[in-house]
Amino acid sequence: MSTKIIACSYNDVQASDFSRYTRDTIQAQAMQPHHITHADIFPKCQIKHGNASHERWALEGQYFNYLGAGVGGSITGKGGDILIADDLVKDAYEAYNKLSLDKKWLWYTGTFQSRGEQFDEFTENLEIMNGTRWAKGDPCGRILDSEDAENWYVIEMEAMKNGVMLCPSLLNFKKYIALKQTTDSAIFQANYHQHPIDIKGKLYTQILTYTEQPHDADGNPLFSSIDAYTDTADTGKDFLCTIIYGVYKNEAWILDVVYTKEGMEITEPQVAVALFNNAVNVAHFEGNNGGSGYARAVRKELVNTLKSKHTRVRWFHQSKNKEARILSNSNYVMKHIYMPHNWKDRWPAFFDAITAYQKEGGNEFDDAPDALTGVAEKIDNVNVAKAGPKFRR
Repeated sequence: MSTKIIACSYNDVQASDFSRYTRDTIQAQAMQPHHITHADIFPKCQIKHGNASHERWALEGQYFNYLGAGVGGSITGKGGDILIADDLVKDAYEAYNKLSLDKKWLWYTGTFQSRGEQFDEFTENLEIMNGTRWAKGDPCGRILDSEDAENWYVIEMEAMKNGVMLCPSLLNFKKYIALKQTTDSAIFQANYHQHPIDIKGKLYTQILTYTEQPHDADGNPLFSSIDAYTDTADTGKDFLCTIIYGVYKNEAWILDVVYTKEGMEITEPQVAVALFNNAVNVAHFEGNNGGSGYARAVRKELVNTLKSKHTRVRWFHQSKNKEARILSNSNYVMKHIYMPHNWKDRWPAFFDAITAYQKEGGNEFDDAPDALTGVAEKIDNVNVAKAGPKFRR
């Protein structure tokens, strides 16, 4: 037996326990004559004397066969034929923390996967990932959303499906119902049904898309106006978000997006070019926290650099609560705003910010939903103004 295994979990303790259980199973001796042990089946497979620590051990005749470590633990200098990633995400707290998920993914792709060795010149190493589907951005979710997904065999098991318990000796139906009644719904669905919490709790459950822009029989666009909405970055860590949209039948068709953390010296000309290239009629800017100055700088770029006065630049003070606005307009967004069918590929960061936004809070950024809400408000306000009051005194 010369196979080398590296198994990692969310911390060193969990990984060490897994390593110890495996080692102890190989070393186990029968307590009763009728007991069958590992040695009864594999008599020549024994732990090497003097190389049997609970974290790293070898079999007789080998230098190294098994290593257990936590995420971020020391596995450099080691190579494995079989790589096992077991529960890299510890709990719901980590699943809600995008920074934590990003760090785990960086370690997984930059360190863990690099430890894989080929069995021989024809056979690549085997990789096994086991864990709760906590979030869309967890390692399992990112793999399934990548081009490498076709190289994985997926087994998904729910604790209970169609009224049948997966393993009653571990979790019976009575206990399952009790847990369902007392556990947070999103956490329960992740733990026992493999439904990621950020999908269960996401605000926008659907986003309408289009493959062609509205046009007449001659191919001429039917937009009554092309407008833009910009939420400037409040702090250095925030995103600037500009959404350019065509208005057709009192609905918004998203044409272009600028979503970036770059500084003003980069984004001011970038936004101006986007407004110019899309022939925007009116560009709305949230004037809070320096937004009015930003709007004036963009207008200067349009007039002085691009020699265009086509776009009217307007700024206003946004006095309403951001979170309340986003939540109250979410239904309108899902029913009256259309994205290009390939918007995930065109604006991946913007796509992630919209589709992963949580209605219960705990979001790292809200700049994209805020700007999208602004688009909805502009369209909806026009509709209200056109409709007028239903009753007059």
